[in-house]
Amino acid sequence: MSDCIQQELELPGIDRRKLSIEFSGGDITSDGGSLLLKLIDDKLGLIQRIAKLLPDKRDLSHVTHSAESLLRQRVFSLALGYEDVNDHQTLRQDPALQVANGELKMLASSSTLTRFEQRSDRQTTLAIHEEMVNTFIASFSEPPTELILDFDATDTEIHGKQDGRFFHGYYGHYCFLPLYVFCGEQVLVSYLRTADRSAARHAGAILKLLTARLREAWPQVRIIFRGDSGFCRKHILAWCERNQVDYIVGLAQNNRLNTQNGTLMRFAEQMYKQLGEKQRLFQAFSYAAKSWHTERRVIAKAEHTEKGSNPRYLLTTLQGDPQHLYDTLYCARGEMENRIKEEQLQLFANRTSCQEWWPNQFRLLLSSMAYMLVEAIRRTAMQGTEMAQAQCKTIRLQLLKIGAVIISNTRRIRFLLSSAYPRQALFFKVAQRLMSNTC
Repeated sequence: MSDCIQQELELPGIDRRKLSIEFSGGDITSDGGSLLLKLIDDKLGLIQRIAKLLPDKRDLSHVTHSAESLLRQRVFSLALGYEDVNDHQTLRQDPALQVANGELKMLASSSTLTRFEQRSDRQTTLAIHEEMVNTFIASFSEPPTELILDFDATDTEIHGKQDGRFFHGYYGHYCFLPLYVFCGEQVLVSYLRTADRSAARHAGAILKLLTARLREAWPQVRIIFRGDSGFCRKHILAWCERNQVDYIVGLAQNNRLNTQNGTLMRFAEQMYKQLGEKQRLFQAFSYAAKSWHTERRVIAKAEHTEKGSNPRYLLTTLQGDPQHLYDTLYCARGEMENRIKEEQLQLFANRTSCQEWWPNQFRLLLSSMAYMLVEAIRRTAMQGTEMAQAQCKTIRLQLLKIGAVIISNTRRIRFLLSSAYPRQALFFKVAQRLMSNTC
């Protein structure tokens, strides 16, 4: 006996009009703005270049979906807010994603994409990172005079007994400890690590590789290494000094530092008691830990509030006013934390739920690729608009998630976006800039 599917549902009427629901609207999508992802990817060529780096041992005579198609499908879907491979069992039928992917047929299934992720290995990870740095270099029309490389680590909670499973005491759970490197708002490194080592693990080697590549492109560029106290390691500092790389990093307080900063701290306390307002005073002095081979410049903050003294210290090779270095240069690294949150929470870099190590690293890089596309839209096509500083989630909701009817024939494909969409002028401006600007 065949199933009988109801074609129409009558609802209570409105203003003497009948109201009904039926599934006969044709090709409709909630991702009409996905074409912006196609435009920026066509401009950057990012997916195409990275796809050539991926191992593919399949018999090409029996392949329906190329590595480039699989990669683009996965990265675009992350940018559109679909975090799981399982989503593609139905998403593969979405006409907007098909067109954005350059396909006029059913996209890959969840099982095909899962097998695609499992092919990743160490060499693939290195090659993708090289291409990410090359894309960063290509984004400059003129050689920069100065680059600040921000290093930071974060936790990614694991799912079950995965490869590389360790408990981290600071975060209080089993997790991975990926290392991110950003320059401004552009991501250079998304490196998955186990949580049984310090936050600075392999940071020195990565800094060395990045410095070599950036100076190969721009021999005269000034490079500044910036990080919190977790990256204040003597071998990193010494390497920077030998290779003309400036640094400004946090320095954990200790009794000796507090003693040298004691006079200023007491003065801040006296001023607080007199004025009843928070006091922030700064100074610079030389300091050498026992394991160091030389003295280094310390920026000291003496802060006193209703909660008491709050001293903070930085270590730097930079000259200049201590408060300016602290407030303007060092504290600006807090923006990197916002970028990490965009990747982790808005583009699902925390979905490292594969059993094996390298597929999880690949998933981290997939999220970074999605971030690179959305960030490139923001950087090249949204400057001077009301959304110039919008985060990835806001860009997704405002520019990508647009209801549309899609009409296709042998000569033309038309995206009829919602007439009620409130940001029509912005959408056209962004699309026109993406078609005309060099990224």
